[in-house]
Amino acid sequence: MEKVVLAYSGGLDTSFCAVWLTKVKNLDVHAVMVNLGGFSDEEIRKTEERAYTLGVKSFEVINDEDRYYNDCIRYLVFGNVLKNNTYPLSVSSERVFQATAIAAYAKKIGAKYIAHGSTGAGNDQIRFDTIFQIMLPEVEIITPIRDLKLSRNEEIDFLKENGFDIDFQKSQYSINKGLWGTSVGGKETLTSNQTLPEEAYPTQVTKTEPEVLELQFVKGELVAVNNETFDRPVQAIQKVQEIAQPFGIGRDTHVGDTIIGIKGRVSFEAAASLVIVKAHHLLEKHTLTKNQLMIKDQLSIPYGNYLHDGQVLDPVMKDIEALFTSSQDKVTGMVKVQLFPYYFSLIGIESENDLMSSKFGTYGEINKTWTEQDAKGFSKIYANALSIYHQIHESKAEV
Repeated sequence: MEKVVLAYSGGLDTSFCAVWLTKVKNLDVHAVMVNLGGFSDEEIRKTEERAYTLGVKSFEVINDEDRYYNDCIRYLVFGNVLKNNTYPLSVSSERVFQATAIAAYAKKIGAKYIAHGSTGAGNDQIRFDTIFQIMLPEVEIITPIRDLKLSRNEEIDFLKENGFDIDFQKSQYSINKGLWGTSVGGKETLTSNQTLPEEAYPTQVTKTEPEVLELQFVKGELVAVNNETFDRPVQAIQKVQEIAQPFGIGRDTHVGDTIIGIKGRVSFEAAASLVIVKAHHLLEKHTLTKNQLMIKDQLSIPYGNYLHDGQVLDPVMKDIEALFTSSQDKVTGMVKVQLFPYYFSLIGIESENDLMSSKFGTYGEINKTWTEQDAKGFSKIYANALSIYHQIHESKAEV
């Protein structure tokens, strides 16, 4: 029998795919689950049990969270990337890196086919297809849910007909948990004027007393939280999440343009990513030059858009990442953040590279590196170009 690698999560869609590919297509199904920091050991164990119950030939877990950090998250931090100034690209960036890991595995075992359970209505189908076609141009992509246009009940009926009476209770909300944030979709996100109720968020608010959080960055990377150092940046992210998420921090709803051309809404909770990105950005404001900040701002938007749209393999991504990395050489220091229920406040920074040094002057009060005459001369030259422009056009208007 020919091999098919199935991007497997254990939910209804991929469970249907596992059985359909075996029973209808007569293929050996090799289920692959890519863990980027969003699954517990118990969740993985249960997913594996279900996969074998459904008749897969093999089940593989790829624990790839360090690659995900090194090849993706750290650049989202370096670039202070928030899509539409809101969304930290939590699940969308995970899908891209899950796809590359699955494609690499399919190539490793010599699979003739590769499959995923995406519908025809969202971004994931494009992300998976694009990456599979680039990395495995000779491998056929199979997408049963999309091609058969199946309803949830039709999938359940098929599984029952084939002897799998599994309880796939439909949750009121669709939740995708990941290292960089958790997305939450429901009936409210399908509208333009409603927001999720409190109970829809997977992390409920249990902290009400304000706390101060100290984040230590070295060359743009988070290395310590409240004086606790970590060998792996992933652990530092998880620590911030552990401290900040119970405040209900990082909740919001993203509205954006999908790859397939329609508008879409998704809610999320992403305490760690938002706190880290905002703290990092504040440190950059103190340690980078005006032009460095301006150029980085200009590249942050396209970088986030390309990643969101599944273009991670475009070489321009490496070009932008090289500039982001170069810019982090002086971004070292400690940032203090005050945590409150539902929001946080940036207190300030401490850094040897702080360009806001009082020895050069105090804004609005004292200057130490120029004289009053220097300031007058500078202002006159600074205004000269526009002064000429307005004098010429005012004289024309008088004629």
